[in-house]
Amino acid sequence: MKYKGTLIVAKDCNRALKFYSDMFGFQLLQDNDGNMELTNNLYLQESGYWEQFTKRSIISNSNQSELYFEEPDIEQFVERLETLYPEIEYVNYLMTHSWGQKVVRFYDPDGNLIEVGTPV
Repeated sequence: MKYKGTLIVAKDCNRALKFYSDMFGFQLLQDNDGNMELTNNLYLQESGYWEQFTKRSIISNSNQSELYFEEPDIEQFVERLETLYPEIEYVNYLMTHSWGQKVVRFYDPDGNLIEVGTPV
């Protein structure tokens, strides 16, 4: 068995692609009509397909898992996030943990939880 990556569900894959491109530099590798493969092993699937295949409803903002990224210049990242996506919903604004790592947590436009922290 081989781990291939992470699939996240999006209401609109093109909107999600723009967000992940703007904020993390992901690029489109393949578009299969609502099923996209991006660089860094991230996959997007439109919610209509996901619900049809699984026979389940999407639970946005579920907090059960998160995408984790590291960024040395986290202040600049947060500034870009606030400029490009001022409507973004935060779980926690930029904070510093007791061990010195700075982190910010927020939901992408589809309610997928993201954490960005400085390298540990």
